[in-house]
Amino acid sequence: MSNLIVAAVQIKCSDSVDENLDKIEKLVREAASRGARLVVLQELFEGPYFCIDIDANQNQRAKPFKGHPTIARLSKLAKELQVVLPVSFFEEDNGTRYNSLAMVDADGRTLGLYRKSHIPDSPGYSEKFYFANGNTGFMVHETAVGKIGAGICWDQWFPEAARAMVLMGAEILIYPTAIGSEPSDPTWDSRDHWQRVMQGHAGANLTPLIAANRVGLESGTKDTMVFYGSSFIADHTGAKLAEADRVSECVITASLDMEMMAHQRRNWGVFRDRRNDLYGEISNPSPARLLPLK
Repeated sequence: MSNLIVAAVQIKCSDSVDENLDKIEKLVREAASRGARLVVLQELFEGPYFCIDIDANQNQRAKPFKGHPTIARLSKLAKELQVVLPVSFFEEDNGTRYNSLAMVDADGRTLGLYRKSHIPDSPGYSEKFYFANGNTGFMVHETAVGKIGAGICWDQWFPEAARAMVLMGAEILIYPTAIGSEPSDPTWDSRDHWQRVMQGHAGANLTPLIAANRVGLESGTKDTMVFYGSSFIADHTGAKLAEADRVSECVITASLDMEMMAHQRRNWGVFRDRRNDLYGEISNPSPARLLPLK
């Protein structure tokens, strides 16, 4: 397969799982009607972004991977439409909870489970309270549309993750996301920075990338977040091929020439000329001068 149509979906989430899934299904069907065979959904789309607060009651939202009702519903949809659907969900596993992603193939089979590796902790994003560090390692899934490397939100800020997945064979990088305003600094708009970092991953690895974010205002007991959408699809040079706005519930699509991109990835030279003998510092702990002041 050379030309592949891919999509990203963004919605505003209510506290009704069924309502959110109905929106997701409608937009996945729209993407499929446009020819999309891979549809990337946002992070934790079953409900509100509960990590705004620190509230142990929110842990009741977590469910086991096996028999998960949302994965089951979207697996049926993937099979019907013959699309690949990465499904983000709050996972419970023997008392430990993870921010996880199930890769559902175009025949409805679940190919694997990825658990978010990097867990943020800042005002409005209190994820360390809810999620353990992922223990799957980075993963690449061989799907009906090619080899997909999947990270989740905060993972997207780490170039090491993107490079590792491409070295593992990823032909497309995807990042389900929940990002918006910063309660610690209401004047800070991170949208452009967020996009540029991932565009850099695409360009540095000559690998197309899809990011799906949520939209809408969501309030906790202390902080209010405005999620800025702006989901996008970038080509292998990092150029944006499609981009959603900041507020709309929508689907975006783009066509990727996979054979051309694979050819350029092989021949551009960045993988031929890597000096992995010089990169040992990458695996060392971060020095104190780069860590937050207490």
